Amino acid sequence: MTGVTQIDFVEFPARSSAALQQTVDFYRQAFGWQYQQWGEDYADTRDSGVGSGLNADAAHRGPAPLVVLRTVDLEQARQNVLAAGGVLVRDIFAFPGGRRFHFTDPAGNELAIWSPDVEGG
Repeated sequence: MTGVTQIDFVEFPARSSAALQQTVDFYRQAFGWQYQQWGEDYADTRDSGVGSGLNADAAHRGPAPLVVLRTVDLEQARQNVLAAGGVLVRDIFAFPGGRRFHFTDPAGNELAIWSPDVEGG
């Protein structure tokens, strides 16, 4: 296998943009976490230990928290996941800062693997 793949991020669903803002306010007040807003439907923080985000985009949020792994070679990671028996849920796509894909493991857990843009490192 090439490169190191590690848990890098956890994405929590929010049922609406208003719920996302309420949740950001909650974590700011409860734990002092600071968030970067990415429009009305997404915010993330690195203050939570492992990075975490809140996703209110109905077209792209799952029903449960999403564990996101980081890798240096996204295509190789995709091949490794499929060869090990993972099931592709969403093929490689671009988002601000990088690219990622989603898969399920044999227990049915959905995860994502991402790789940053070269410029965004």
